[in-house]
Amino acid sequence: MDNDKVQVDILGLSPTPAPGGSGYALILKEIGGDRRLPIIIGSFEAQHIALELEGIKPPRPLTHDLIRNIIELLGFSISYVYINELRDGTFFAKIKLDVGSVDEIDSRPSDAIALALKFAVPIYVSEEVMNEVAFIPDKDGEDEGVEGDIFKQSETSASPEEPLDPFTKKMVKLQFDLKTAIDSEDYEKAASIRDEIKKLELSR
Repeated sequence: MDNDKVQVDILGLSPTPAPGGSGYALILKEIGGDRRLPIIIGSFEAQHIALELEGIKPPRPLTHDLIRNIIELLGFSISYVYINELRDGTFFAKIKLDVGSVDEIDSRPSDAIALALKFAVPIYVSEEVMNEVAFIPDKDGEDEGVEGDIFKQSETSASPEEPLDPFTKKMVKLQFDLKTAIDSEDYEKAASIRDEIKKLELSR
């Protein structure tokens, strides 16, 4: 791998203070280093990543499951994903298939990272992007910025096998059940799940 590619792990997902709370900061941590890279993604993409980190399998294939299934049915796989550019405040990423004749495929970082989790392949960031926007947290508050995050994982291990705390696990499950109920137009059940989520939030 080129020296300008820095391998990272997922440290956590943190709700952003944006109006409506619809965005999340995906926090990436440099492997073998202290730098953190925050990337703002949508709640839909954050949910897909959180479900994969927790190992929750949906009853039917979601978008990234479908993409993985198509790639595998064609006899291919993914070698790595690469956040290669920051342009006008927007991150760009590439997906590298394990086929020499296929160039890196342009992608949003959130989709690339979701597929990296599906295929269990490395995530890289260009050194130029890290130098431009990554930060090193204060030693006294190393996890400041992801503290209180309902999707947060332990810093000591960001692997999908590391279990989330009971609150997080239940919240992720409820949010997934809510989306399923809405998609199936079971609005009575959706209202009941919303009440459960509110009660859970208030109990914390």
